[in-house]
Amino acid sequence: MPALTTPEAQKGWSAPDFKLKGTDGKTYSLQDVKGKNGLLVMFICNHCPFVKAVADKIASDAKDLAAFGVGSIAIMSNDAENYPEDSFGNMAEFKKEHGFVFPYVIDETQEVAKSYGAVCTPDFFGFDADLTLQYRGRLDASGMQRGQNGKRELVDAMKQLVETGHVPAIQNPSIGCSIKWRGEY
Repeated sequence: MPALTTPEAQKGWSAPDFKLKGTDGKTYSLQDVKGKNGLLVMFICNHCPFVKAVADKIASDAKDLAAFGVGSIAIMSNDAENYPEDSFGNMAEFKKEHGFVFPYVIDETQEVAKSYGAVCTPDFFGFDADLTLQYRGRLDASGMQRGQNGKRELVDAMKQLVETGHVPAIQNPSIGCSIKWRGEY
């Protein structure tokens, strides 16, 4: 299956709210997860090799962003019935395995992914303190290679947003596996 890239960021729109069940049994909304300085919304899954390659970096980067007052949440929107590795039970294991300290929630109806315009896993959306989109791009240049490869684009952009109110003009698209929509095989 070919990899997809995210479209160019259309900054300035407000984050759609949601109420999604987390692997810890709690239900989360935007207000539950946003930090005082912003929010990172990630669309990920368990089976995608692009996500697997960066899952530990996602965990580390979210911890670093929390120190800057940026909250994080990961949303799994894939059709878990046809992709059982992405099941809710496996999500809990994936979260534990990679040390996620942020909620990992399931979008069973896929409506949240659609409302954000998510297209692939991973797909990253960085919002300011007012929950207005400022960043849509990749984590870094590593693709499916493990380890830190150069500039931490997402972290650097969100730190810049917190410190200056602005993000880099150039935002490189994320690349990953397509979201597995119901009815598409």
